[in-house]
Amino acid sequence: MYNKVGNNTLWGVAIVLLLLSSCVPMKKQIYLQTASTDSTHVYNNSNIPSYTLQPGNNLYVRVVSIDTELSEFFNFGPGSGGYSTNDAIIYLNSYSVNDSGYVELPFIGPVYLKGLTIREAKTMVQNEIDKYLTNTLIVLKLVNYNVTVIGEVSMPGQYKIYQDKINIYEVLGMSGDMTTFANREEVILVRKTKKGSDIHRINLLEDDILESDFYYIMPDDIIYVQPVKGKNFAFQQFPYTLVISSISLMLALFALFK
Repeated sequence: MYNKVGNNTLWGVAIVLLLLSSCVPMKKQIYLQTASTDSTHVYNNSNIPSYTLQPGNNLYVRVVSIDTELSEFFNFGPGSGGYSTNDAIIYLNSYSVNDSGYVELPFIGPVYLKGLTIREAKTMVQNEIDKYLTNTLIVLKLVNYNVTVIGEVSMPGQYKIYQDKINIYEVLGMSGDMTTFANREEVILVRKTKKGSDIHRINLLEDDILESDFYYIMPDDIIYVQPVKGKNFAFQQFPYTLVISSISLMLALFALFK
């Protein structure tokens, strides 16, 4: 009689814990859901944003030429330190866009780059260099920029990006992915614009994000992952296995002594 009651108690506790652990349905956690029945689908995203340079941006600029001795006249300055993966060295070897929108390049002088894309800025600098030196190649890159991820992710923080473009899933992957209690249907993206900051709400559960204007992340974007409603009533890190094991052990010992 006791064993039956004990087993029923154990099963009851297990069921309650199971219900608590499944507060967030699996459907609310699966990315890139689609209504299409096709096994494959091609997504064409031509909405890759073109970031325009603003005061405070740092650029790596270097002139490459067959005549290395002559090209070094144009590389004299912070950009002459070569390539490095150290953040401090990268910053010191870069040129800053000043408040007026100019970049001071050695020998050439100030070049107005504010409001230009990286491609346009590269063309602008190339045209200035061509006035003094032919058969050159300009290397111009935006120095490591920051993306901030906060909220319901495993490792919130500010991340430095070293590539030309990166999408929102890659950034979330850098932060250890979203937690179980993340609201994937309404992720907030804060993006700087010429007029200020814009707030966009993104649904990462649907596959149309792949063709969205906000699939690719821009420099200084902030991604805020909100918690689902009712998170406070759930026990994300509750030791279910330990509790069940402890109850089982106590019941077994009690039955043994009986």
